Amino acid sequence: MTANGPLPHARSAVLRAVGALPCTLVVCRGCCCGNPRKYPQSDHARQLPRLRAGAEASGGRFAVRTTDCLGPCDQANVIVVRPSAEGRRGGGRAAWIGFALDDDCTEELIGWATAGGPGVARPPAALELQFVRPPRGARSRGRR
Repeated sequence: MTANGPLPHARSAVLRAVGALPCTLVVCRGCCCGNPRKYPQSDHARQLPRLRAGAEASGGRFAVRTTDCLGPCDQANVIVVRPSAEGRRGGGRAAWIGFALDDDCTEELIGWATAGGPGVARPPAALELQFVRPPRGARSRGRR
């Protein structure tokens, strides 16, 4: 540490780490999302482990986080696909997916995230139909 901040080599290590941030799926598991009473026909308990298994199988291409509530409860289950550092450099922005309730949607999310996600790969057409507007002032920071 110097008087002006971290040592130059420490700063470059931080920049390398930030540059390697993968695409991230932020999965809402608040009051409505993941609630079997709201959507009893969906296997909510299976979705999150399936997404996590896909992330592990991707070899670090994407990560999965959960959060308590993303906001658009009338469009549950909501998943935000955040771009990787590479995707952000390519112009990618977070994509909000609503009604992410079935296995087909889960598989499309895994495939898109594995391919690089926003700014790197085009989303599947069926998944694009599920894009929703984020609520005003929305944040998609999650927890593990």
